[in-house]
Amino acid sequence: MTDDPRRALAEFLRTRRTRVRPQDVGLEPGPRRRVAGLRREELALLAGVSSDYYQRMEQGRDVRPSDQVLDAIAGALNFSAEETRHLHSLAVAARTPARPGRRYPPEEVPPTTLRLLRGTSSPALVVGRFLDLLAWNPLAGALLGAFTEAPRSARNLLALLLHPEAGEPCPDRAATVAELTAMLRAGVAAEPGHPRAVELVGELAVRSAEFATLWARHDVEDTTRGRMRVQHPVVGELALDWDAYPMPGAPGPVLIVYTAEPGSPDDERLQLLAGMLDAAGPSAATGSAVRAGSGSSAVSEAHRSRGG
Repeated sequence: MTDDPRRALAEFLRTRRTRVRPQDVGLEPGPRRRVAGLRREELALLAGVSSDYYQRMEQGRDVRPSDQVLDAIAGALNFSAEETRHLHSLAVAARTPARPGRRYPPEEVPPTTLRLLRGTSSPALVVGRFLDLLAWNPLAGALLGAFTEAPRSARNLLALLLHPEAGEPCPDRAATVAELTAMLRAGVAAEPGHPRAVELVGELAVRSAEFATLWARHDVEDTTRGRMRVQHPVVGELALDWDAYPMPGAPGPVLIVYTAEPGSPDDERLQLLAGMLDAAGPSAATGSAVRAGSGSSAVSEAHRSRGG
């Protein structure tokens, strides 16, 4: 991961430009075209900026595009709302001088949020800005399985899914990994020099060629709700809806809560699992009966926004 915000902005623009076909924006491809996607000159023309100015942006040079220029480029590249926000975040970082010796306090879960986790009857957990699992209640622990017993440094949703054994219980693992990588990209853009971001991205890129390939695509998503399917070893398959709620204060951790339609078979299975936990006692969240299957099957689909 580059620690130069200008380079990050340049790479994002370049990957997006090469994915747009000329015919998608009303241009004639021509018979002798040798480049993938749009040429720099074509994009500059569509965005209404000079070719030299845009070229300097893609070269990572010290340019400071205005919001109007960024919106024009986003429009020319048919950006989604998430991609446009990401472009603006990268530009802000590129315009902001680095602060030497900046301190990054650890992500903490407030006592009131921990109280909320204990009091809710739905599976709930707190995930940090870089997909680290910070806290969970017993019912969420039952869905996560043995993952909850891992050392804190290993409790990362994306790292879990990149494990070689994650594929068996997770038929949609690849799509989920791609989405989580795009979510991580959005988190890193907000804190490009954060030590945890640098450590995590470097570790995953070395360990997983799959992640390295996905990271190089510069996809970005800021997903806030979705659908998860869990093939639980005790109660069977559950299909649950999930919503992410930002916690009060500075951007960072979010509270994720899973629910089922009242009276549905999924709700009945969830209540059955909750009843088993109550009968087994506090240790049931990580007990042998609950973690008999791989926790990765639960987490792998817990962050899919296009479930099914």
